[in-house]
Amino acid sequence: MHYVVLAQESSGSPVTSIVFLGLMVAVFWLFIIRPQRRRSKKQKELAGSLMVGQEVKTIGGIHGTVVSLDEDSIVLKVEDGKIRVTRRAIGSVVGGDDT
Repeated sequence: MHYVVLAQESSGSPVTSIVFLGLMVAVFWLFIIRPQRRRSKKQKELAGSLMVGQEVKTIGGIHGTVVSLDEDSIVLKVEDGKIRVTRRAIGSVVGGDDT
């Protein structure tokens, strides 16, 4: 006679699952959400502090001098011409204290 032993699935306690889920959320927040919020806040502060005459670099690598400011866009003087970019496209201020 052969006996068949059925294995019972062990899923662990519900408390362990909840703790694991909580740790996953905490790690996700710590390494992804929090740094993104910091970058976004820094970008908004930079875009709000721009002034005419400042030299800036866009996130695409274009260097120019701010000629005029609008609520949503900025006109930059580059080499022999001008271009209009959105405020969010400014990556950094070149020179001065804001580098």
